[in-house]
Amino acid sequence: MGKKVIIVGGVAGGASTAARLRRLDESCEIILLERGEHISFANCGLPYYIGGVIKERDKLFVMPREKFMAWFNVDVRVSCEAVAIDRARRKVEIENKVTGERSCEQYDYLVLSPGAEPLKPPLPGIDHPAVFTLRTVPETDRIYSFIREQQPQKAVIVGGGFIGVEMAENLHALGIDVALVEMAPQILPFLDWEMAAHVQQYLRQKGVKLVLGDGVAGFADGTGSAIAVSLQSGRVVEADFVLLAAGVRPETRLAREAGLEVGRGILVNEYLQTSDPRIYALGDAIEVVDFITGKRIHLPLAGPANRQGRIVANNIAGRPEKFTAVQGTAILKVFDLVAAATGAGERALQKAGLPYHSCVLHPASHAGYYPGSSPMVLKLLFGPGGQLYGAQAVGGAGVDKRIDVLAAAIRLRATVSDLQQLELTYAPPFSSAKDPVNMAGYVAGNILAGDVQIITAEELIGGNVEGLQLVDVREPEECSRHGRIPGAVNIPLRQLRRRLGELDPAKETVVYCAAGMRSYLAYRILVQHGFTHVRNLSGGYTHYHVLAKEKQAAAQ
Repeated sequence: MGKKVIIVGGVAGGASTAARLRRLDESCEIILLERGEHISFANCGLPYYIGGVIKERDKLFVMPREKFMAWFNVDVRVSCEAVAIDRARRKVEIENKVTGERSCEQYDYLVLSPGAEPLKPPLPGIDHPAVFTLRTVPETDRIYSFIREQQPQKAVIVGGGFIGVEMAENLHALGIDVALVEMAPQILPFLDWEMAAHVQQYLRQKGVKLVLGDGVAGFADGTGSAIAVSLQSGRVVEADFVLLAAGVRPETRLAREAGLEVGRGILVNEYLQTSDPRIYALGDAIEVVDFITGKRIHLPLAGPANRQGRIVANNIAGRPEKFTAVQGTAILKVFDLVAAATGAGERALQKAGLPYHSCVLHPASHAGYYPGSSPMVLKLLFGPGGQLYGAQAVGGAGVDKRIDVLAAAIRLRATVSDLQQLELTYAPPFSSAKDPVNMAGYVAGNILAGDVQIITAEELIGGNVEGLQLVDVREPEECSRHGRIPGAVNIPLRQLRRRLGELDPAKETVVYCAAGMRSYLAYRILVQHGFTHVRNLSGGYTHYHVLAKEKQAAAQ
């Protein structure tokens, strides 16, 4: 007689567990419970169906219930919710959401993959009919129908995470005027502020209104539209509908009521067992370990959930395997822009008390002389010993490739010097002879070797620049076309050696160019000619200008 396994939740983690377990064990009895109407659907594709990018609704379903049952011989019960666990008797109480009937099933092993639910704070008017959330297929259908039938002209999106930004793009594509409200001072919390600033500037250019650092106070009937959104600042924004995308909360009720150990999410060991070794948990409902900091975090991403499903199945089948940690590798399309990250950002490193350095550079996606090359902003975070902590990039083509390479490097405990040694593909249509990943290694290596000292754009914008000797080494026409940092003197790099007498070698000096390369050369010239306090602006004027504009927008 084979094991009897009950899996609660039939989307990414639960379906992956069931499929892998069947591949390993034909004798196993597997029951998959899903309280919704569908299993194995593509959560990440929902905004793109609403926006019309995905034309056919059926494309959202990775594998329909009937096909899943036929392929894997799994008893799939949709519209069935696990409402209670009797751990002593190893039983699960199940409620049929259609008939209301309740029944019990015994298990040898229980797998909890209930996911997470959208945050819906108890604000006045939160149940207004024009307020929607987006997590399930029925919610998607309601939004899709509302847009097609009501033809809304204005939308407010509450929350600037993945779903919020993706929906901003898709609603904008439908001709809807979009305002995105985020309580934090930035969107996309998986990015550091200086990197999110580039995405924010781009969204503003596309016509998406951003309201940052301001939370929602409540909802009410509008005067000229369906709903009025009151903000904590006292401002009121009117819209035809509102999408709540302010984050998610792990579904822990079932585990908590069963007496399992729960923190922010369900607590599991390295084998993904809960405090009851007969019960496993995975996916958006659990806490995981951060690969860099070693701290417990909640990270609702599909990639880790699918890997966890495979590992849980292996462990139940008698093939012990550990789930080590997560890096938070993530990517997002924002119109024609791409934002991606892996590893720890500055907030996580500061919270963990880890000393670190960072550098920002502006490499091209491929050789500049080959048509179609596009710039990207690449940030690398690394420790004093050269250990890689994290990387972030915003740009067009090639962002995904570079972050994937850096994600693999971080997972394999590579160092800054290892990035310099990586042999990556090169041909003019694809890269440069020095790939952006190599370049990040060279820049970081220069910092660690003491060949350059940097100042960040944030430090320069937020600090006292009085008394600083600011030297802009771009060409005069660049300064005229793009502007310059207030108080800077323009001495083009080609003239610097013969104009050194115009500068005070004892003064604290900051050099900058467009992206950082020419100013690095200027730095090396100055320090070898007796200048004792020189720093190079990381990311150059290009980066500084974007951050300065965002600081100005935040102050308005």
